[in-house]
Amino acid sequence: MVGDQIKFLRTENKLSQEALAKRIKSNQKQISKWERNQIEPNIDALTRLADYFEVSVDYLIGRVKY
Repeated sequence: MVGDQIKFLRTENKLSQEALAKRIKSNQKQISKWERNQIEPNIDALTRLADYFEVSVDYLIGRVKY
């Protein structure tokens, strides 16, 4: 679920995995694993993602729709 939200936001913002990784101080391999739901981002990464996309952590983890 988290990976689906990340991929949706990334593609809506026309970002590559590499571009997103640079903006949130991560790496492309992590982004790829998150989007394929192989691993989940830790709380620090979730916070950086939420801040970057201007959404709540609850939105990223599927607790709210917006």
